This record gives sequence, structure tokens and C-alpha cells, in this order.
Amino acid sequence: MPSQQTITIVKATAPILEEHGEALTRHFYTRLFANNPEVAPYFNSANQAGGRQQKALAAAITAYAANIDNLEVLGNAVELITQKHASLMIKPEHYPIVGENLLASIREVLGEAATDDIIAAWAEAYGFLAEIMIGREKQIYAENVARAGGWEGFKKFKVVRKQAESSNIVSFYLQPADGSAPPTFKPGQYITLRVPTPEGSTTMRNYSLSDASGQDSLRISVKREERGYVSNLLHNDIREGDTLDLGPPCGEFFLDITENHERPLVLLAAGIGVTPLFSILQTALVQMPGREIVFIHGCLTPDVQAFREPLEDLSKKYPNLRLHHRYNSGSLAIDAVTSTGMIDAELIEAFVPQRDADYFFCGPQPFMVGIYQELLKWGLPPAQIRFEFFGPREVLKAA
Repeated sequence: MPSQQTITIVKATAPILEEHGEALTRHFYTRLFANNPEVAPYFNSANQAGGRQQKALAAAITAYAANIDNLEVLGNAVELITQKHASLMIKPEHYPIVGENLLASIREVLGEAATDDIIAAWAEAYGFLAEIMIGREKQIYAENVARAGGWEGFKKFKVVRKQAESSNIVSFYLQPADGSAPPTFKPGQYITLRVPTPEGSTTMRNYSLSDASGQDSLRISVKREERGYVSNLLHNDIREGDTLDLGPPCGEFFLDITENHERPLVLLAAGIGVTPLFSILQTALVQMPGREIVFIHGCLTPDVQAFREPLEDLSKKYPNLRLHHRYNSGSLAIDAVTSTGMIDAELIEAFVPQRDADYFFCGPQPFMVGIYQELLKWGLPPAQIRFEFFGPREVLKAA
């Protein structure tokens, strides 16, 4: 643990960092990429341009400062970050680079307010947190190697099939180029895809695995983003027979099949957020026979919806699955499995009137904020609310 003096100083700086957090992190990233351009491939340029990365880091720094004497509160956040770091192959040698630029940024942004004592306290606090993260990341790397079909680093996979799932979503079926078996993974996890950039470097993206573990290939289902370099590269240029660099499955958002809950399992997806939930659904139907499962998928229109037919096939095969499609608008036939509107508390309660269930949800930010707030109003314990949110989680709470 850091010294008591360090804890006192760092906690005292929390309000200052909350006030200047985004200015500090914007300065930090500018400084980091200028002084250490070799680390740029580890960061999503779209998140940088949109400010999401800066907000996420500012929130993380503030939360750490406020809870440095009670790190159990940050356990879930640390696991999320270390899983993300492991997916991107962050190693111990990267931490001093970040630490040096972060401490310099604190001094440069806060000016005279950043006294030598404050910088020294933050240096100790950063070093303590780095040790925790490096230790956990070492465990994750070892776990990835130990799993069936596992490895560390990036491995070549061949695209054995490319299939359109909707007007803007394409699935890629991937097999190890060396002929080995695909790795096992936990339903809900993601892989990392590394691709070259026009500038001669590389960039990485995380994509949820959209099929159950144990198949003869891994499947990712990618939505074309208007300004998404990687998604457009995959849609336009990658063909069957091409090879891609993949990192091992990672992620803290998954269904634990060892838990045998009597409660219903409620899976709520919006748009491309269906990908990890479809993996969870297929696994739960086989591994948790008889468990009541509700699957609600919201989309703008039917033409952009992935997996509608496979979902309906599953609902016919498994009587314990109740399926519902929800579309934002349109003159659609409304029946027991189709309606228009948003996914809201009223719709969810129609399927789970007792409310007591395990909820997993994933989708765009407005959807996530709405669902998260509604479930909190119901007074559900945190252990029954699981979500995958690609952005600063403080957005959910602030809303």
C-alpha cells in the first residue's frame, strides 16, 4: 500500500483532478504521442478524435484518487482495464512511459498547484497501481496460453467464410492459419484484430465473438461504420482466403456457466450489441438446459438486424427461450415477437413481471444509459446487472 502521506495527498487532489481531468488527459495524450509515437498503435484513433478515451482516462484517474484507500471499490474497473490491456498486448515496459508523461502532464497543466509533494505522491500512487495491473495482466497472459488452443501475442488466422448478416453487418469466420484448433473462450468475450494502416503502422480493434465456443472457427460480426477505418477495410478489402492477425479472447463481460441460477436470464441487445449476447444465448441454451431465457433485440429497421432467422430458429427449438424483436419505427406487422418502439422498462417487465432476473445488455450509448437507469430504479443488486459498454462507464452513472 502507498504511505499514509501519499494517500492523504492523493485523496486531497481528487476534486482538483475532477475539475481539470479532461484538460489534463487531453494534454497527456498529446504529450505521449509526441514524445513516444511508438505507443500510438495501442490506442484507437477514433476514440481519441471523439474524446472518449480522454474522458475515460479522466474518470479513471479521479476514481483512483478518491478511492486509493479502498481499492476494493475499483475491483471491477481494474479487471476491465487489465483485460483490455491484455487484449492489446500492453506489457510492463509500457508503464514507465505512461507514468513519465502522466506526471509531467500533471505538473504542466496544474502549474504551481502541482507541488513537489503532490508529484511525489502521485508517482508512488501510480507505481502502486501499475504493480497491481502488471500482476493481473501477467495472470491473464498465462491463462490465455493455458486454455485449449491458446497462445500469447498475435496469431495468423485465415478468413474461411465471409457472410452478410444484414445491410451493414458482415460475419467473418476465422481459423488458425497453422491448422491448429481455434481457442476456447467464455461467451461474451472479444478478440483483438490488428491490421496495417496506410501510414505503414498498425492499428487494433476489439470485436466480440458472435458464436459459441467449441466451433471449428471463430466468428466476428462487424458493422460498417461510416468513418471506421477497420470496419470499412474488412467490408471492402478482406476476402475469403486472406489472413488476419488475432489476439487471444479477452474480456470481463461473460456468462459464467458454472453458476446455476434459478432466476431467468434476460439478454437485451440493441443494434450490433447483439454480437456478445448471441454468443451468450447459444451457450446458455446448451449449457443451462431448462433455464428461462428472454432475448430482446432492438434495431432501427429489419434490414439492419443481424441474426433474426437464427434467433427464430432457436426459439422454435428451445421452448424455454422467449424471443422479441423491437424496431424503432416503420409500418410493421405487430405480433407476439415483433413490435415498434424503444426497449424500455414496460417491455422488459412484460416478459419478467417479477423483475428478479440476471440481466445482460449491450448496445449504443443511449440504449445503455436507458437500460442501466431503469434497472437501478428496480433496486436490483449489482451482481444481477452485467453489461458491455464501449465508452466511459461514468456516462451511465452521470445520466
